[in-house]
Amino acid sequence: MSTTNEDKNLRWFQGVPKQAWIVLLVCALGWLFDTMDQNIFNLVRQPSMVELVGAERAKEVGGIITSVFLIGWAVGGFLFGMIGDKLGRTRTMTVTILIYAVFTGLTGLTHDPFWYGVCRFFTALGVGGEFAAGAALVAEVFPQRSRTMALGLLQALSAVGNGLAAVITLSLANVENSWRIAYFIGAFPAVLVFFIRRLAHEPEQWAEAKVKAASEGKAVGSILALFTEPTLRRNTIAGTLLAIAGVGGLWGVGFWLPDLIGEAFKPLGLSKPEMTTVRSQIFLVQQAGAFLGMLGYTILAEKMGRKPALWIALIAAFLSVQGTFHFVHDHTTAYIWAFLLGLCALAPFAAYAVYFPELFPTRLRATGVGFCYNCARIVAAIAPIALGSLSKMFDNPAVPASGLRVAASIVAFIYVFGIAGILMAPETKGKPLPE
Repeated sequence: MSTTNEDKNLRWFQGVPKQAWIVLLVCALGWLFDTMDQNIFNLVRQPSMVELVGAERAKEVGGIITSVFLIGWAVGGFLFGMIGDKLGRTRTMTVTILIYAVFTGLTGLTHDPFWYGVCRFFTALGVGGEFAAGAALVAEVFPQRSRTMALGLLQALSAVGNGLAAVITLSLANVENSWRIAYFIGAFPAVLVFFIRRLAHEPEQWAEAKVKAASEGKAVGSILALFTEPTLRRNTIAGTLLAIAGVGGLWGVGFWLPDLIGEAFKPLGLSKPEMTTVRSQIFLVQQAGAFLGMLGYTILAEKMGRKPALWIALIAAFLSVQGTFHFVHDHTTAYIWAFLLGLCALAPFAAYAVYFPELFPTRLRATGVGFCYNCARIVAAIAPIALGSLSKMFDNPAVPASGLRVAASIVAFIYVFGIAGILMAPETKGKPLPE
């Protein structure tokens, strides 16, 4: 949708069609529950691994399964990104939400690391596909003047889903087999598919673009097509580099904050329920920062432009990761740095929602968003494995969390990829979506 002379003076939320708000609500809930399922895993990874493989192998196996999750996420992004362009955004969202909800629930039934990893892989297929379809759908139904804030809000609400994961684990802190029950609760989003089918409709822009592409002999939903034109090729490479930085930094380091807490707090002698409570509380603080960070990037991107805001976000993310893994030693430092880590390390993710749909034409939008966001996960999948291996290599039993601190400092340099992406990327502020 383009901006007309009549609505230039309206604020971003004024004069928006009712159907656009319905679409934003449905997509936001889908992404919110998506991130809830992701972070149930992050919060219960250590205790679940300790139960399944023992304390000595928990970190190593946890890193491998996290990488398996990221690879499944990438595969889902590739597959369902193309499906989203070929068959429609709402149909794709329905399938992906059902997949990630069902396999999250099944994870709670596993009793060995192999089947745990299998369930995490299939959960990730749905997780990877849902975002591309939702972001493309929101981008296409909102007016141009409202698009940035709508997409930024979509991504910022993911912090609410992250926070819900912490609320779930916090409420189960004193319950036996709490990690299994948390996964069972994670199956709840499956009911959302019924509302998607009733309330959200395919955007006219997508239907028209599909017909036009067919008449002109252009590919729809093709990864190969992303590399056939110089502009599309540049945008695809730039977007992938930007995503490698954010995804690798967050999943390779930032989301290991609960593990850092588990090791750094050992001298405090906390009981298992107390440790679960502390982890969940600190994770909630991190997500409060994340919500503000993603909204902050969105506002900066609207005022300054996408690229200047990205410079600020990526540099701040790198510094926050270094600070967190160097200076968290007790409750006070944990709460302070958790907030800063959420504020900075999650801010680049708002760019992926706001910026990526602006890089690709309608016939390739979900494919392009899915490819950039999820191709990065294949590369970023190395990060948690590296973190686990480096942590073991540099671990000093006499100093709690010493190995994890050194490993995090090294892996955080993955943010350099983002700087390369910014240098290649075009500025899209104030421009209509490519047709």
